Amino acid sequence: MPRWHGQHPRSAEIRVNPLYGGQGQGAIPRFRLPRQGMAPTAAYQIIHDELQLDGNARLNLATFVQTWMEPEAMTLYLEAAGKNIVDKDEYPQTAAIEDRCVKILADLWHAPDPQKAFGVSTTGSSEAAMLSGLVLKRRWQERRRQQGKAIDRPNLVMSAAVQVVWERFCNYFEVEPRYVPVSDEEPCLTPEGVLSALDERTIGVVTVLGVTYTGAYEPVAAICAALDDYHAQSGLDIAVHVDAASGGFVAPFIQPEMAWDFRLPRVLSINASGHKYGLVLPGLGWAVWRERALVPDDLIFRVAYLGGQMDTFGLNFSRPGAQVLLQYFNFLRLGFEGYQAIQGASQEVAKFLAEHLTQMGPFAVIADGSDLPVVAWRLKDTPARPWTLYDLSHLLRERGWQVPAYPLPPNLEHITAMRVVVRNGFTLDLAQILLQDVESAVSSLERLDHPLPSHMTRRAPFHH
Repeated sequence: MPRWHGQHPRSAEIRVNPLYGGQGQGAIPRFRLPRQGMAPTAAYQIIHDELQLDGNARLNLATFVQTWMEPEAMTLYLEAAGKNIVDKDEYPQTAAIEDRCVKILADLWHAPDPQKAFGVSTTGSSEAAMLSGLVLKRRWQERRRQQGKAIDRPNLVMSAAVQVVWERFCNYFEVEPRYVPVSDEEPCLTPEGVLSALDERTIGVVTVLGVTYTGAYEPVAAICAALDDYHAQSGLDIAVHVDAASGGFVAPFIQPEMAWDFRLPRVLSINASGHKYGLVLPGLGWAVWRERALVPDDLIFRVAYLGGQMDTFGLNFSRPGAQVLLQYFNFLRLGFEGYQAIQGASQEVAKFLAEHLTQMGPFAVIADGSDLPVVAWRLKDTPARPWTLYDLSHLLRERGWQVPAYPLPPNLEHITAMRVVVRNGFTLDLAQILLQDVESAVSSLERLDHPLPSHMTRRAPFHH
């Protein structure tokens, strides 16, 4: 038998199967550029084999990100893979389609005049959120300068349950984050919580249409109404941004009567992820402002476009244009009724899961798919059990299911929850199989008379 000295040799090099690389290929270094290349089929096979260790994307119930598109979309994806969307002069029609998508979204989100709305595609909602936050900060600074007031120590008000991108924004752009605590009784941002955190240095309020932990919608209309009253009493005019990373492509179709968007005059901007419920492969986000005048000119760069000039705004420069074309493909392919049918079917599956999880003895459902098609549950407080939801998550992974267990936001971090994000393609049949596997795993866990070893559980840290 070989004797290993120091590191296992396979950690430093990759042995190439002779059937892949031909005779004499031997081994290649794992962490250095090989001296010589190899056949494309061999390079493909090496990477393909290694990726077999990844989870099955279709069984990843942890992610909001889309994992499948139709063959025609994939053909379009390959045809457009080389397009750099920032090169407006070279790819003018891709730029025109990007602008068309912005206008479609502005109309979907009830902008007063969609043709006067301004927006950009981004690499995802994280970039879109940062651009939106940056506009809030610059607009606040401009007003303060005009009033002859200091522009230091800006703050941004939001729930403690916001996605980590807002923590990043505040860190990167030197804004104080003011997290409004959540509780069992008030798990989302409330008007009262917002008002308690405001002052003259508040650049805006972030509301979330689809909280990451539970999929719940925050009460955007009620918060806007409270800010209207606050404006009348204090003279401070506080803008609202809606982080609709997921809900922006759900609410218009299955909760159309709910006012959360540009129907509310205080909502100045919205971000959403095309690669989530927009049903596009990653990564694509959108940021839209109700009108162009809301974005300060010093944030805009102008590039040559069809013999003229075109406004551009983004943190990235070169990036793929293919995902924008895939978004337009979905708009054409599905239309309003197609999106409505898909999101409605996802919600039906989510409610089915929630109903049956409620009937299982150990669980208390805390999100039943009534907002986003997301189901979240916790263990009931009694009786005490020798297992946790981390243990259940571990056993489900053995069947291929990726269902996360995680602590809730600060002030609720003592509660562990599990969450299933229902996306297009997760059918009632798959939901029934998942429920059977949950029942089987619970049955096994209930027979334990002692806790599982700690190395078998995985606890996700919270970022705030």
